[in-house]
Amino acid sequence: MNTEPETTRDETRDMTGDPHLRVHCTTDADGRITFIVQRSEPATLQSPQLLLRLRPKKGQPEKLLHALDLEPVDDSRLRAVLETQPALADGRWDVYLLAEPGAQRQRMRPGLRDLRALVDGHTRDRPSPVAVRVPYATKDGYLAVRAWLRTAHAEVERVDVRDRSMTVRARLHGATLAEGAVVRLRLRGGDGVVRTLGPQVEGDGPAFSFTVDYEELAADQGARPGTGTRVWDISVQSGPAAGAPVIRIGRLLDDVADRKEIFVYPTAEVGDATVRPYYTVDNDLSVEVTAATE
Repeated sequence: MNTEPETTRDETRDMTGDPHLRVHCTTDADGRITFIVQRSEPATLQSPQLLLRLRPKKGQPEKLLHALDLEPVDDSRLRAVLETQPALADGRWDVYLLAEPGAQRQRMRPGLRDLRALVDGHTRDRPSPVAVRVPYATKDGYLAVRAWLRTAHAEVERVDVRDRSMTVRARLHGATLAEGAVVRLRLRGGDGVVRTLGPQVEGDGPAFSFTVDYEELAADQGARPGTGTRVWDISVQSGPAAGAPVIRIGRLLDDVADRKEIFVYPTAEVGDATVRPYYTVDNDLSVEVTAATE
């Protein structure tokens, strides 16, 4: 499901403010992205490139760039293909045009984004490492690619929210669940406070489910007694050994780059606390517990 509204040809032109240049993109099921830079006049660019820049953290210098050669399709279109290898590092990659070697970067506005091949991505098993790319329009109207690169990943397939609990069905990619695996709820900022649950494994496959009791979370003050908000991050530990991988649970394998403001689950009142599951800015699943203020 693509929850970002797509634009028509005329709407794209109005949105960009530049009638001469825009970039469309199409993804395939393997994560390959084809970019088409389209101009309303014949292209006269010399050795142009599409530049992807990993957005640095605030105050940090940029570290990773990935350049793609643009090849002419016809007089008004140029094409570049981002292949599946090498995998993009985890983060947000902004897209620029380099009209010629040494030219100043030009930030790219999005055209049409065909992401249909990503919609059912959660139905296919992924080997390790799990690499995901989703093109999207930023809040200020530019084209970017959200990339995830994880050794393993647990994909949320369903969340059933009830009055006092939630049941999550997930599927493991890039790893296997050994006997003694546990689901971990870790209190963020809680000095290592962790609650564990036993997952219900479906046969010998990668699918599993678990139920979170809201009353137990609301009653557990952890390292933050009194009023305020506590967040529990959810992972699965693939085996009983101390060194077994701890794999974050979330939803990455479709066409939605940012779920937090789109997939909103209902809240539950538990005693004097409000409990709600939600997706973080990285599309990982967490549970927020907010105690009533006095």
